[in-house]
Amino acid sequence: MKRRRDEAAEMEIVWQTPANPPERRDYIFRNGKRYVRPYYFEFISHVKNRWAGKTIVDLFTEEFKGRPYDYYVNAVQSGRIQVDGEMVPVSYIVRSSQKISHFVHRHEPPVLALDVSVLQKEPDVLTICKPASVPVHPCGQYRKNTVVGILQAEHGLAPLFPIHRLDRLVSGLLILARSASKADSFRQQIEAGMVQKQYIAKVTGVFPDDEVGNCCGNTPLKGKSACTKFTRISTNGTHSIVLCEPITGRTHQIRVHLQYTGHPIANDMLYLSEFAVDRSTKGLSADRDAANSGCSLPSSSPKSCVDEYCDDNSTVDFSIDPMCTNCPNLAPKGYDEDEEGLWLHCVRYSGPDWVYECPHPEWASHD
Repeated sequence: MKRRRDEAAEMEIVWQTPANPPERRDYIFRNGKRYVRPYYFEFISHVKNRWAGKTIVDLFTEEFKGRPYDYYVNAVQSGRIQVDGEMVPVSYIVRSSQKISHFVHRHEPPVLALDVSVLQKEPDVLTICKPASVPVHPCGQYRKNTVVGILQAEHGLAPLFPIHRLDRLVSGLLILARSASKADSFRQQIEAGMVQKQYIAKVTGVFPDDEVGNCCGNTPLKGKSACTKFTRISTNGTHSIVLCEPITGRTHQIRVHLQYTGHPIANDMLYLSEFAVDRSTKGLSADRDAANSGCSLPSSSPKSCVDEYCDDNSTVDFSIDPMCTNCPNLAPKGYDEDEEGLWLHCVRYSGPDWVYECPHPEWASHD
């Protein structure tokens, strides 16, 4: 961590970098959600060739459009934006490969307050039941509110190497290697087609009783071949529980293929066609706002959030940066408060000499 005195706020701020591990105390649980206590963070980048020759303010204004021009002027003047660890004037012209630091008050989107439960803990492999809404590893606005971050903070497990992907809104079995060499061994088996995967989904309507295959070229997955085998497990006449076995692995493959069969996942707003337009116009997904943490410069010292200053999405237990556009709220702007996990759950991965499984979720029952 770096300590420096912020002249605009007249206080000492502790800046975090990606090297600072998440800790148990970083999380706040409220109204069924897991929040991350907002923290000061140093974003680091290096000047690309196409950025060279621009002023530091023009670079940020043109390349990072989430904040207004005046913000970047103030950030440079106050030292919230630095070049090679030094303050520079607003007219400073950047050169290729220089290090640029942007110090921000970082708010991460909340996730559902569900346990990241450890299923099996072996010397070189860890399997967990991933809760829906939690991304696997740091990406976009998510850093501490990730499976890898939570396991490190709450179980002291690090380093970990996820060997397959699960979309953020998908739950179920996640396999993590505990060494890079073990991760490579798993990946080689996956790339060689030696690994079988099974998911279950809750879909609309009465799914056909016979096995259904959706393969290669039947759906538009960016021109890539993709195959999935579906088998109905049960139905109550309104919904069906379906076993999904992807033969290949493409982004959203199961979701796309189920939509193509006429039986999309019953709560998948992206692929339920009657809701697709509504979702796109609302733009509610936190992922879409991943590059914009919405933080501005403080004009005075941070203060504790008091009840009359807070709304329903805030807390009394973190310091407020008065000019941060997310404060006094815990969640960043653009977060979908009504977001729920998909009814899609990974239940089994198996290879030449290994099998890992995960219990079924509650929604898989038709009670």
